[in-house]
Amino acid sequence: MDYPRSRAFVLSSLMLATLLAVSPQPVRAQAPSPDAVIDGARRAFEALVDADRNAIQDALIWTGDYSGVADGTFGRQTFAAIAAYQRRMQQPPTGILTLQAHSALLAAAQRARSAAGFTLVDDPKTGIRIGIPTKILPKRSVNPSGGSRWQSADDRVTLDTRSAPPDATLQTLYDRSIAMQSPGRVVSYKVLRPDLFVVAGETAGGKFYTRYGSGPEGLRGFSIGYDKAVAPQFDRLVVAIANSFTPFPAQATPEPVAQNPVPAPQQGQNKPQAPIVIGTGIAIGSSQIVTMAPIASCKDVQVSGLKPRQITGQGPFVLDFADTVKAEPLKANRGNLVGGSSLLVVGFIDEGGKASLVALPAQTLATGLLSGPLQPGTSGAPVLDQHGALVGLVGPIPAERRTIAGITPASSYPVVPISELTGAVWDHLSQQLESENQNLKMADMVRSVQPALVAISCRS
Repeated sequence: MDYPRSRAFVLSSLMLATLLAVSPQPVRAQAPSPDAVIDGARRAFEALVDADRNAIQDALIWTGDYSGVADGTFGRQTFAAIAAYQRRMQQPPTGILTLQAHSALLAAAQRARSAAGFTLVDDPKTGIRIGIPTKILPKRSVNPSGGSRWQSADDRVTLDTRSAPPDATLQTLYDRSIAMQSPGRVVSYKVLRPDLFVVAGETAGGKFYTRYGSGPEGLRGFSIGYDKAVAPQFDRLVVAIANSFTPFPAQATPEPVAQNPVPAPQQGQNKPQAPIVIGTGIAIGSSQIVTMAPIASCKDVQVSGLKPRQITGQGPFVLDFADTVKAEPLKANRGNLVGGSSLLVVGFIDEGGKASLVALPAQTLATGLLSGPLQPGTSGAPVLDQHGALVGLVGPIPAERRTIAGITPASSYPVVPISELTGAVWDHLSQQLESENQNLKMADMVRSVQPALVAISCRS
């Protein structure tokens, strides 16, 4: 052994270790903790309006990523579902959807709904409201209990609606569902609450799901049974159906008859109705608003209680006011509609007589046409591209809100490209802003245009 050489090697190694210990090391950025990532995703999710939160969860059900309740409440299950969707789309699993991912998610869900023929049905036999995949369950009849029955063409899937006997309680029905005996039957999930119960499980060759809800008129529910062979395709439909279930849909009740009836008002003395939001306007001056709202059919147009002194144009309309409107003239870059690009529509909708601002993802279908879950009130709303540039205005859309299981689906709507909006009132948009080439977050895009937006109301 060459002892002196070995000793020198040991000493040099110790010196090197010492130098490494005292030498400054490059600072590495610490990755955020899992809780910090989830908290960030929670803040982004809760910044959305209720309709958008519910729509995201419902869409994740249809993509097979979420199996919870579409109630707009954020939790770890919602985060995991968004992250799973992002991983499948080869995106960072941040739990925060970009505008493009948001739009793609809603479009994918709508394709899945359409493929299933998912339709919200008011069952005349039981009175419940429930979503039915009519293309998958085309056969309809009456079940032995007196409710309605929907089945697949090969009878592998059966959905029954039921009304419980007057003397039944949730507890008795729950106990009966738990105690049912059949070969291979196993209850894998059960929950009993004051207003509902759910029992689900498997049999030797199939799966089942039963749910009942209570109300002032008794107990109403439904059950689904299906073969295990179709479970991979039908499991997510069970979740969608369960989320659509309403045992006692709200119905208008007749007003009580007064003991001393008041004489009916004479013609011309009717109490005026509260104004409803029919569109969105954009401030282009201190007292000028432009909109595509259907104001031609409205006799009493208002913006924040103000009536325009003059309305010009045939769509878009320019509203001139004698007083200053409480809105700032729009500042935005001009953009171009590009086929297949992700868009954001920011506008107002009517919620119980009040204007509520919403931000809805959309996508360009073709010049003059976009696809998105728009609602009445967004006519005239600005359409922004992913850089926050103004590319157009939403054209007139139907006054009736179309929903599927309580969710507004994506449909095609007209859009007027900014290139077709000529005139001096748009000259201020030619100024380029610093944010032109930035990919902005949805919240930033909303903040950039919100000061210029007003709700267009109509009092009938």
